[in-house]
Amino acid sequence: MSEETRHERHARQRRRRRRRVVWGTVVAGAAVAAAAAIAATVLIGTSPSSQDASQEQPSGSSSDGSVAVKAADYRELSADQIAALPEARYDAVIPGLMAYTSADVPEVSRDVYVVSSDTPIYDDAKRPVARFAFMNFAGRPTVIVPVASDGPWTLVMTPARQQLPSQAAGAAPAQTSGWVRTSALRKSTPAPLDRRVVVSAGEQKLLIEDFAGAVLQSFDVAVGAPNTPTPTGVTGYLQERYLDPKQGQTTYPIQLTSLHSSAQDEPFQGEDGGLIGMHYFSSHNGSISHGCIRLSAEAVSAVNELPLGTSVTIVP
Repeated sequence: MSEETRHERHARQRRRRRRRVVWGTVVAGAAVAAAAAIAATVLIGTSPSSQDASQEQPSGSSSDGSVAVKAADYRELSADQIAALPEARYDAVIPGLMAYTSADVPEVSRDVYVVSSDTPIYDDAKRPVARFAFMNFAGRPTVIVPVASDGPWTLVMTPARQQLPSQAAGAAPAQTSGWVRTSALRKSTPAPLDRRVVVSAGEQKLLIEDFAGAVLQSFDVAVGAPNTPTPTGVTGYLQERYLDPKQGQTTYPIQLTSLHSSAQDEPFQGEDGGLIGMHYFSSHNGSISHGCIRLSAEAVSAVNELPLGTSVTIVP
């Protein structure tokens, strides 16, 4: 092969290498642009509008230090995927939910929300683990109470259990929580709540207070017996109220909280998931119940005036 031919061959090889470098740069640039476009699409498609954020959605910052997932990493679930998730309802046990052990009532909890359709609930790693049904077991919109908000994510309490007491040495969480998309929430009350319920298990009192701590009404109540105690040091909320002839409640509605027994799976030997209710009972003094809070007729009537979503704090 002549010297001139070798030069030509080397020149062709250099040209081919330059074309490969240029083409690789173009492809990489296109991939980056495509990823940016997907991220922008997710961000635009899932972030609430400024009008929604100011009028319908909770605000504030996360109180537990959790970092919200980036918008580009979030993918909306299909209707079928949401339907396949377990419903977070009063008798469900869903390990993916998180324990909520605070007795405080954050400012964001004064606003109550509903959802327009079944809505997924996520764990702290933002993995879908459950769902809120649009309508609850009583055929009414599911009430949702936030405890912290972190931009596109809001931490809310749920009415389901995370764990049974028999699986936790009799010390299961009484209240659970999970993350939902802030844009899924719609306010259900025209103004922030102005009252809360505080139950003292030790003093066997139910107080209706304002958020400045002033006691507006006070009632004697019965609480859990020593082997079926009422959980303390925790806040839940009024999730529903209803009459139940099977439990002898035909006049005074049962005031159902989102809280559950921490000590026993089914203290009443029923199928209610160990729920903590506030209900009428002729004997409403002492430590005598299966964990529920027994009320006088006057106390039931007073609690019945409070909106669903009202916080219920039980202290020792």
